[in-house]
Amino acid sequence: MSTNAGTSTPDIAELTGSPHGTPNRLRAAFGSAAGTTVENFDFVAYGTAAALYFGPVFFPNEDPLVGTLLSFTTFALGFVVRPLGGLLGGYFADRIGRRPVLIVALIVMGLATSAIGLLPTYAAVGVLAPVLLTICRLIQGLAYGAEWGGAVLLTYEHAPWKHKGLYTAIPQAGVPFGNMAASLVFLASVALPGDLAWRVPFLSSTVLVLVGLFLRLRVQESPAFTEAKETGAVEHNPVASMLRHSWRNLVRALLLRAAENAGYAIGITYISSYLVERDLGERSTAVLAIAIAAGVGCIAVLLWGDLSDRIGRRSVYLIVSAGMALFAVPIFMMLNTGIVGVIIVVFLITFCFVENGLAAVQAPWFSEMFPVATRASGISMAYQFAAVIGGFTPLIAVALYGAMGWIGPALLYAAFGLLGFCAALATPETWGRERRAEVAAQVAKFDTASDPLLQTSKR
Repeated sequence: MSTNAGTSTPDIAELTGSPHGTPNRLRAAFGSAAGTTVENFDFVAYGTAAALYFGPVFFPNEDPLVGTLLSFTTFALGFVVRPLGGLLGGYFADRIGRRPVLIVALIVMGLATSAIGLLPTYAAVGVLAPVLLTICRLIQGLAYGAEWGGAVLLTYEHAPWKHKGLYTAIPQAGVPFGNMAASLVFLASVALPGDLAWRVPFLSSTVLVLVGLFLRLRVQESPAFTEAKETGAVEHNPVASMLRHSWRNLVRALLLRAAENAGYAIGITYISSYLVERDLGERSTAVLAIAIAAGVGCIAVLLWGDLSDRIGRRSVYLIVSAGMALFAVPIFMMLNTGIVGVIIVVFLITFCFVENGLAAVQAPWFSEMFPVATRASGISMAYQFAAVIGGFTPLIAVALYGAMGWIGPALLYAAFGLLGFCAALATPETWGRERRAEVAAQVAKFDTASDPLLQTSKR
């Protein structure tokens, strides 16, 4: 069954399949979540190691600020190649299916991350060490770029119409769950001698990769893609078609994503380094705060996704991005107290409110902006091109701190909050009150038509 409920707005894609989703809807959601968990475990492991360890290990220098800048540069390079990964992943997800792309991306991601845990240091091999680190980071970036779009689409296209926000929040929960897992591993390994403190977390990701691969192999292909393939509706060149017909929504989604991704880069990655370099907290303090916030975030992201089903995608984004701008200066003032409990509260704000609130809405909102045939290309390119901005944000924050003190990064955080707010205002609501009512009527009609007792009573 297919319907065009809400297609009076040209920026809203049709809903396809059964209104109640497929029998595999939960398996698809959790199988996708397994991959996003691995992705974000690896992401946080690298970000944490870059902030706390990699400077002196791979870029020894008398000035610790220079080491931090170089360390964050390799962090940023992984984001530079994400658009290429998103382009390739989206293209093949629209051409051959969501599932095979996700399996390959997970394997490549796991191999690159494990390799980082085995790299020689600068003290052992000199400049070869940062070269090898950069290569592994680039491979990570390609795999990351191919991962997200297919994961959320596989879930979105299996999910019930009225609960797509909640269901797509399950793979998005891989963000806080991966964060929590990585933080706990770093917290446990911080007492290990020498390089083991950062090597163990990277090597331990192998276990998550194997579990994720097992779950992902059990997930069936997206029913929307299967239908498109059977009816010959698969685009020969989905990227070109998307750019021709949906470029406005591509730009909108890119700006929405940029605000969230840069907010994460400042609100989690940068302030972890900020705490340590200003002697406001120990390394273990930052890791503990992230672990607590991520644990709460596993539930918070689901609540945000469910809220977007109830009040709309744009409404949630406007609320959270406005809060991001308003909290920017206060959170740095709170960090400057150096009080552990206050620091934890800061991470709860930046993670559970800002990051989770924005990320939970992106999966359903972006998916609803593009038609099935070019959906993977559209959301993957928007998501990963915007990631380049987030990748360089810690570097900009470091430079602003050097020039202006803590107010510089705070104002940058506020600016991205305002960007998210303005981008949300410029983006059509795909799940507003009118469309929710239309879909409810469609679901009721479907249930009536498929209920044998009601059909018997009519006869």
